[in-house]
Amino acid sequence: MKWQWKLGNFAGIDVYVHATFLLLIGWVGYSHWLENQLWSEVLSGILFIIALFACVVLHEYGHALTARKYGIKTRDITLYPIGGVARLERMPEKPVEELWVALMGPAVNVLIAAALFTYLYLTRSLVPLSELTIASGSFLERLMTVNISLVLFNLIPAFPMDGGRVLRAFLAMRMDYVRATQIAATIGQGMALLFGLVGLFGNASLLFIAFFIWIGASQEAGMTQMKSAISGIPVGRAMLTDYKSLSPRDTLARMSQLILSGSQHDFPVIDNERVVGIVTRDDFIMALTRHGESIAISTIMKKDLPEVDSYEMVENALMRIQESGVPALPVTHAGQLVGIVTAENITEYLMIRSALKRAVLTS
Repeated sequence: MKWQWKLGNFAGIDVYVHATFLLLIGWVGYSHWLENQLWSEVLSGILFIIALFACVVLHEYGHALTARKYGIKTRDITLYPIGGVARLERMPEKPVEELWVALMGPAVNVLIAAALFTYLYLTRSLVPLSELTIASGSFLERLMTVNISLVLFNLIPAFPMDGGRVLRAFLAMRMDYVRATQIAATIGQGMALLFGLVGLFGNASLLFIAFFIWIGASQEAGMTQMKSAISGIPVGRAMLTDYKSLSPRDTLARMSQLILSGSQHDFPVIDNERVVGIVTRDDFIMALTRHGESIAISTIMKKDLPEVDSYEMVENALMRIQESGVPALPVTHAGQLVGIVTAENITEYLMIRSALKRAVLTS
C-alpha cells in the first residue's frame, strides 16, 4: 500500500501528502468540535491548517527552485504532520550554494508574513497579539504569526533543519566539509536531546521533531563521511564483475531463475552486445504480481540510463545512482559492459578497505 497521495505537479515538481497528515486534520477538527461544537468552527480550523501547510509547500519550493538554479533537481515534496520535506537529488557541493538553498525556504515565509502584515495594516485589521490563540482570532493575523514562527523555528541551528544547514555552510567556508558536517550534526543531535527532554513534559510533537532531527543528523553525517571515504577511488575497484545479464526477449521466468540461483538483485539487459537497459528487483516483483512470468523483460526494463565508465570516480557513480533513482547502473568501458555498480557494493568495498587498513595498523 502506498502511504502517500499525489496532489499535483507544480513547476515540474510532484507534491505528495502522506497518509499520516489526515491524522492531523482529524485531530484539529475534533479539537475544534470539542471546544465549540459548531461545524463552522471545525471547518475554519481545518481551513487554517490547510492554509498553513500551503505556506509550508511554498517554503519547500523556496529550497527547490533555488537548488534548481544550481543545477540540482528536486525529486518531490511530501507533506507530513510535522512539516514538509523536499527531496533534492543531491546537496549543493559549494558551501555558499548550500547557504542560499537553506535560507530561501525561511525567506519565503518572511515574504508571506510581510505581505499579510501589509494587508492587515492597510485595512486597519491588526489586533493585539494577546487577543489571538492558536484556534481563535483573526484568520490572516494568525497565519502571519505562524509564518513568523516557522522562520524562527527553522533557523534553529539543529542540523539537518534549515538553521543547521546554514551553520554547516558557514563552518564549511572555514574548515574541511566533513569536519563541518560532524560539528553541525553533533549540535543538531544536542538540540534533538533538548527537544526530546522538553517533549517529555507535555509537548508530544517535540518528541517527533527530536526523533527526526536525531536520525537526519546521523544519516547526513554518515553520507558525508562515506563520500569523503570514496573520493579518488575508480569505479573499476568497487563494481560487481561476477554478474548475470538478460536479453530484452527473455521473460520474467528467466529472471526468476537467476534471482533464485544467486544473490544478484538487478540485471543489465544486453542486445547485440550493447547495454539497452536494466531490470530492478522492485520492478520485477511489481510486474510479476500484475502480469505473471510470461511477459518480456523489454516491457519493464529501465532505459536511457546514465553512463558510468569504469575509469570514473566512485563518487560520480554514487551521485548518478542517487539522481537516477535506479539502485544499480551498468558500468562500461570502450562501449563494452564490464560490470555493475550499486550503492550496496560500494559500501561493501569500503567495509573491506577499512578492515584491511585496521589489519595493517594492528600488525
